[in-house]
Amino acid sequence: MRRRWATGGLVGLLVLGAGFYPCPAFAGDSLYGKVTEVKSAELVVLDYGQGQYNVRIVGIQAPKEGPTAERAKEFVSKLVLRKNARMRFEGRNKAGEMVGQLQTDDPEIGIKDVGLELVRSGLARRQPNYDYKYHELSAAEKEARGAKRGLWAATQPKG
Repeated sequence: MRRRWATGGLVGLLVLGAGFYPCPAFAGDSLYGKVTEVKSAELVVLDYGQGQYNVRIVGIQAPKEGPTAERAKEFVSKLVLRKNARMRFEGRNKAGEMVGQLQTDDPEIGIKDVGLELVRSGLARRQPNYDYKYHELSAAEKEARGAKRGLWAATQPKG
């Protein structure tokens, strides 16, 4: 009888302790927070209240240097800096950064996919061999090329 109580108590403590241990994130999980920094067009810092994550926007390649890189960073800053956002987790990269879709959560502009908007504006390319389920990134890149926006403009600054 005493042994059963001890076993039950131990199991209860383990279950209680598991509630305090941070659960791993799984693909498709969402994390809400406020973007506190835009490091580049592809990388932002999301503060979720109990900590911060570097979030790399999935599926895009933005220029690293030059005028177009600066325009892309400004574009992302206008969409999400110091605003609420949602990150839909897809995985982690080798640098330990969270990788996922970043979406705005702003009553004024509504919910927008930041990566998709970057590609549509011509300030980033779709990553090779990657697309969303319904090929939205491909369609956005095709639209930007056709309209000769950003990277696809006839006369564009290098970068």
